[in-house]
Amino acid sequence: MPSATVTCPLCEATCGLRVTVEGDRVTEARGDPEDVFSHGYVCPKGASLPALHHDPDRLRTPLVRRGGSLVEATWDEAFAEIDARLRPILAEHGPDSVAVYAGNPAVHNLSTALYGPALYRAIGTKNFYTAGTVDQIPKHFSSGYLFGHPFSIPVPDVDRTQHLLVLGANPLVSNGSLMTAPNIRKRLRALGERGGKLVVVDPRHTRTTEIADEHHAIRPGTDALLLFAMVNVLFAEGLAEPGELAEHVNGQAEVRELAQPFTPEAVAGPTGIAAGDIRRMAVELARAESAAVYGRIGTTTQSFGTLTSWLVDVVNVLTGNLDRPGGAMFPQPAAAPPASSRPFRHGRWHTRVRGLPEVFGEAPVATLADEIRTPGEGQVRALLTVCGNPAVSSPNAGKLTEALGELDFMVSLDIYVNETSRHADVILPGPTPLERPHYDIALYQLAVRNVANWTPAALESDLPQEWRTMLRLTGIVTGQGPDADVDALDEFVAGDTAKRKGVDPSAVVDRTGPERMLDIMLRSGPYELTLADLETAPHGVDLGPLRPRVPGVLNTASGRIELAPEEITSDVPRLAAALTRPRNGEMVLIGRRHLSSNNSWMHNLEPLVRGSNRCTAQVHPDDAGRLGLRDGGLATVSSRAGKIDVRVEVATELSPGVVSIPHGWGHDVDGVRTFVAAEHAGVNSNILTDEQLLDALSGTAVLNGIPIEVAPAG
Repeated sequence: MPSATVTCPLCEATCGLRVTVEGDRVTEARGDPEDVFSHGYVCPKGASLPALHHDPDRLRTPLVRRGGSLVEATWDEAFAEIDARLRPILAEHGPDSVAVYAGNPAVHNLSTALYGPALYRAIGTKNFYTAGTVDQIPKHFSSGYLFGHPFSIPVPDVDRTQHLLVLGANPLVSNGSLMTAPNIRKRLRALGERGGKLVVVDPRHTRTTEIADEHHAIRPGTDALLLFAMVNVLFAEGLAEPGELAEHVNGQAEVRELAQPFTPEAVAGPTGIAAGDIRRMAVELARAESAAVYGRIGTTTQSFGTLTSWLVDVVNVLTGNLDRPGGAMFPQPAAAPPASSRPFRHGRWHTRVRGLPEVFGEAPVATLADEIRTPGEGQVRALLTVCGNPAVSSPNAGKLTEALGELDFMVSLDIYVNETSRHADVILPGPTPLERPHYDIALYQLAVRNVANWTPAALESDLPQEWRTMLRLTGIVTGQGPDADVDALDEFVAGDTAKRKGVDPSAVVDRTGPERMLDIMLRSGPYELTLADLETAPHGVDLGPLRPRVPGVLNTASGRIELAPEEITSDVPRLAAALTRPRNGEMVLIGRRHLSSNNSWMHNLEPLVRGSNRCTAQVHPDDAGRLGLRDGGLATVSSRAGKIDVRVEVATELSPGVVSIPHGWGHDVDGVRTFVAAEHAGVNSNILTDEQLLDALSGTAVLNGIPIEVAPAG
């Protein structure tokens, strides 16, 4: 039977797969044992690629709204409808009247990753939103001010470290996040086998804590207090020694001064972690042969998300573990986007209604509903969603859902009619992952080992590739009409990229689309690679372990690591006030993740949703008894934003005072055409998340530590 080697695009691990084809059926997807990075590992998501490819609910032709219903249309009819309705909105109300929302899958798709920016620039709107502001923008913010670029994000050198401190992350389930690390279980077990130590800080006992040497059940939202107390200990014990980094660091004295109020005794009560444990954690980290601190979504989606992200790297710097083997290091990808010549800054504009600052070119999605529903100049009247489902993934999802129904026009690039795209006037589908070429532009910038792997399309498709769809949309918004010359637009985009990267366009004249763009990026990269080189290596190219990159990686105005930038430290007084905030036994909500789930659209794949109900409200037995909840019964969970009824799961792995409900469910609404998902509907936890609760610096929504009330339903 014929087979093809592909890279899985369904999460951040970038695992190599072997896909088997029988006739017109994709029958199996297994781990590729020859893959230079994943070495045969595969998770349930990768194994489900055949189910995704053959999903009968997947769209195979455009849909256009006629008489209130979405009906099949030709591609020409769909683009004619967009031209007829979108262009007048732009002409009358200006570019800010059109908003864009790009979901996480857009990053895992080479076409949308490379050609989306050209379309978004052509629209010219300030109303640009992504899933990042319910996910990771605080890490981009802190890295931008510490190191000068929002994608200069250090990742743990997990294969060489001797001590790993993990906060708010469950990599055995996420497969790593902002840390591209396939088969992370094997990598963490190897840490123990070489005598190293794994310490996990998390309100839940997770799959990762099961293999950890130490677990601390922290109170949600207090990670910044814990890290600041560790900084306090490092200075008090004379362990704040950046080592070889010292000559490249500004602001160490300022950090010492800021850390003084955050003693282990002061933070023990708010965090729930004993002062003695905090001291020992800091000392062991500093004295380890090598060490790294890693924080993920539990640390970025909280009220102090940016401060926590900053303090993760402050500790890495102060212990001398930044930019050295076994510490936290900067990957060097083979194909990186053009580097910025200017140091990072934010707040270049502010949102119209709530005055929230732009970060990394994005506005916080927590205010998208406000921008749609508030009249006046600049009101959002049209929306383009790209591989996203904000009606499920955004805070106060009920408010945003109502707002979507008030738009004048909406276009969705999506393979499903889901909770968001059901509101669209036009839906433009794309090919499956097996029908398009792939290269992980973004994720190799976060990889724990430098690798490069090109995946040609394994199968032919009757659908146009998304890059052609996006260029055709670019033609519409630039006034060239629905039949613009896509090839000419591609020439322009590629030529502009080549110019910015310093590559002679004539060197890649035999290619078009993403292949040409990637070839340009590889040729300008640090390894003297071309796409032809990758085409001869179907299992990838191993470019070696992470290497020290300071000072070359720094892009700050001073050319040094700015350990205490005012743009971040200005929020420290708010954190200090949290030391004395009374809690009065309040219940708080956190999320959780399952190995078979990533984004909401994976819930329509039978292999990933079979088995017991995963969308439950986990509650500690003490809280269940106190509140009158029973295992398997229904509870009403309410917040300022809304309320839901959800099945109760009494769970000893959860800390008292905390309720955990997974993110991305709630598929029981009218108009969706994802029938497997509807049978496993669950509840939308983002009905409860409050669009008014944000990380003060970045505007990122708070998804962890939300105040709630819980009672038996009915």
